[in-house]
Amino acid sequence: MTFLYPLGLLGLIGIPILILIYIIKSKYTEQTIASTYLWELSERFLKRKKRVSRLTGIISLILQILAVTIISLAIAHPIITVPGSAQEYTFILDASGSMHMDAEGGKISRFQKAKDAIEDRINEAVDGSTYTLVSVGDTTTVVFEKLDDKDQAKLLLDEVKADYNSLKITNAIGVAQGYFQKNPAAKTILFTDATFKTVSNVEVVNVGSTVENYGVSGVTFTHEGLDLNVYGMLTSYESDKELTVGLFLDGAEEAAVTQTVNVAKGEPAAFELATKTETYASIEVRILDEDALDLDNRYIIHDVKSENSYNTLIVSDRPFFLRSIIRAMLNANIDVVSTSEYTGQGGYGLYIFDSISVDKTFQMPTDGTVWFINMDGSIEGAGFTVQGDMVLNRAEKLELSNSTSTSTQKLLEGMKGQDIYIQRYVKCGFYRNFTTLLSYKGSPIVFAGTNEYGTREVVLAFDLHQSNLPLLLDFAVLMRNLINYSFPDMVDKTNYECGEDATVNMIANCDSVRVESPSGEINYLNTSAATDTIAMNEVGVYTITMTVAGTSRTFYIWSSLNEAERVPAQTADSIVLQGQATDGGFDGKYDPLTVMFIVLAVIFLADWMVYCYEKYQLR
Repeated sequence: MTFLYPLGLLGLIGIPILILIYIIKSKYTEQTIASTYLWELSERFLKRKKRVSRLTGIISLILQILAVTIISLAIAHPIITVPGSAQEYTFILDASGSMHMDAEGGKISRFQKAKDAIEDRINEAVDGSTYTLVSVGDTTTVVFEKLDDKDQAKLLLDEVKADYNSLKITNAIGVAQGYFQKNPAAKTILFTDATFKTVSNVEVVNVGSTVENYGVSGVTFTHEGLDLNVYGMLTSYESDKELTVGLFLDGAEEAAVTQTVNVAKGEPAAFELATKTETYASIEVRILDEDALDLDNRYIIHDVKSENSYNTLIVSDRPFFLRSIIRAMLNANIDVVSTSEYTGQGGYGLYIFDSISVDKTFQMPTDGTVWFINMDGSIEGAGFTVQGDMVLNRAEKLELSNSTSTSTQKLLEGMKGQDIYIQRYVKCGFYRNFTTLLSYKGSPIVFAGTNEYGTREVVLAFDLHQSNLPLLLDFAVLMRNLINYSFPDMVDKTNYECGEDATVNMIANCDSVRVESPSGEINYLNTSAATDTIAMNEVGVYTITMTVAGTSRTFYIWSSLNEAERVPAQTADSIVLQGQATDGGFDGKYDPLTVMFIVLAVIFLADWMVYCYEKYQLR
């Protein structure tokens, strides 16, 4: 036995002090009383009880000595060594997506059940044992290593959370193999909801159970005019089931339409939901039946074109053509002001200036793409100069660029090369790099690039109303390409599966990109590169806020649960630690502090009872 604080034994000095006090204290108190026959009788009675009184005094002294001894030992904190009783434990905790399923009638999750089981093992282990916790999902994390403090181990265990990816048990076994090789007597215990066909040198604690689970996947849609049709697949993993699925638009509480589908166990069944809507910001498909895992019951598609980054301001006295084509191409808010009403309004993703007078008071926006149509003068920071207004004797045909560059081909994609005629244009010169799409005798008429502020810019150096372009099919194609150029896709797609990386394209003049995960975790992307990625490690909606020139633009992407993690009863091939397990542990320890306090309380109670009894006898 050792003592954590040996100086506490100095309290034993109190024992001889108690004995000395007991020896020298007065046993009797002289009292003056009346001498009567009755008192003599009572005095003889007290003399008969005197032997018991002396015994109670000795008992009280013994109890007090015991109390001083136990108090001193408690302060010294004795630790008793128990030879060969301690063990080295390696706990492997399955933190994959399926561990979010309900367990024990839906009261707790499988993951919490596994954590409770680990805590029970820690509580039952002999003091002095060491504990290592390895959390494994898509990645493997050693939460703590060879920790012998039970309270600290349980505190760190409580902070562990499950992720939403697939179980990569191989990495965790590699970590456990290292501990096992160093100590073949170490106990490795895996807490999981999977069943393994082959197990060696590992104890598997299965926290799974047979539960009902349904999932929705593969959602696609078509939207033509007012007709919105949504398609997808429903799966029931444990039994044949009649499932009801609903379509929710823009976060509505009530389903726009529902459908009931008969689904055979393990066989995906198709569904189709049809409704009418002119616009939408989000489409949510939701299974309305309750099951053990809610994470795979929803699928959300966001319409990127509905976000505020597509808001458009048209500054024109004749906005008919522009407003019509922009409204047809973009599902966005469109504001129109006359050339005299423009006073530097901001907060738009696209600014279109049609036949506006350019003077020293004109302020070009820096927070969005800018289109200039039929400008009458040079614009500071625009990257080009206006060299004069050119009037032709007759209508002349524009030349389509024959450049094979990727940027030119993308901007001209789908155009049929119809004849475009103009009779007047603005002659321009470049001092920045622009891509010319249409020209007249070498003079650029339609061109695109970036200005000095880093934002995208499109120029149509002629009056739309004095050309045949708005009457041609190529007009719609060209406008579509220019709009796509003006609003580059910030993400390649808006639907991912956990474990994938979402690529975010950085637009010019971007100040910051803030990413908020479904759990509320905040991260910022690198805006100095052309692209950056987001690790989709949670189920739900990721909110991406892009700030350009002080103006925020927000859009959303959806991450769904990995389909392999939706199966309630998973099976795996093997979990094996190489080597021969041995018996035997190392010295454990027993901490009797709690027991000592209980004994001390009993002694104090007994001493108080002796004291009360002695006082009663002397009354």
